[in-house]
Amino acid sequence: MRKGIIVNATAADRARLEAVVANRNSPQKHVWRARIVLLRADGVGTVEIMRRTGKSKTCVWRCQERFMQTGVDGLLRDKTRPSRVPPSITPDYHDCALSRRRRHRRDCSHRQTGAAWRSWSQP
Repeated sequence: MRKGIIVNATAADRARLEAVVANRNSPQKHVWRARIVLLRADGVGTVEIMRRTGKSKTCVWRCQERFMQTGVDGLLRDKTRPSRVPPSITPDYHDCALSRRRRHRRDCSHRQTGAAWRSWSQP
């Protein structure tokens, strides 16, 4: 076992994790995360957890660490990741578009605003 990895699952945590495993409507990623934590709480080693769950060592370590940091709620929520696609609208363009829109709202009637937007394109 890695040093510093001690999973202390309280009775309430264990009940929630067992409920996730037993619920047939739980997403599979939640089920295997819960199984990893339950096995570690029972004192099973990393290699045996890998064998029983079919997951990699890094996956087992991440689940354990995540449970230690955020508890059961952290296992049932996906972590946010940065997007690979950069934003297509720059802040300067956004400010320009908003000022142009405000100007057109002031100058045009409601029906003409849509036509003004369609006639204007991104620089």
